[in-house]
Amino acid sequence: MIKFLLLLIAPALLATTLHASEAQPLAEDPVVEQRLINIAEELRCLVCQNESLAASRAELAQDLRREVRELIKSGNSDQQVRDFLVSRYGDFVLYRPQLKPSTYLLWIGPFVLLLIAVFFLLRHLRRRQGVTTAPLSEEERRRAEELLKADPS
Repeated sequence: MIKFLLLLIAPALLATTLHASEAQPLAEDPVVEQRLINIAEELRCLVCQNESLAASRAELAQDLRREVRELIKSGNSDQQVRDFLVSRYGDFVLYRPQLKPSTYLLWIGPFVLLLIAVFFLLRHLRRRQGVTTAPLSEEERRRAEELLKADPS
């Protein structure tokens, strides 16, 4: 039984081994591939969102890289390729979106939040600094001295 299974599996294993040992060319055109990598490193994978298009292994990322490669081959500049992807997928596709009215909050928001936090921290510290305890009255002072002099046993 085991020999029969080996006879069935052996051709598939041999074919896979022979296919895997063949080195696939890295790219048809190394210049196009280098441009593709440079552009893809500045773009966000739409599936992974925290990975660049160059690093992602998602199917959509592979399709987008293929599309970028075709755009480069057709003579588009790097900026034209980026503009095409932004027009199709929005500013989200860029790791560093352009500064424009629709992205002001994205660029300026963290600094505004930091300033608000510093304002409230300083306000809290000033209030704390201004708080002092009222002096003890004569009756309170006498009672405190009695408690301190009292024998704990």
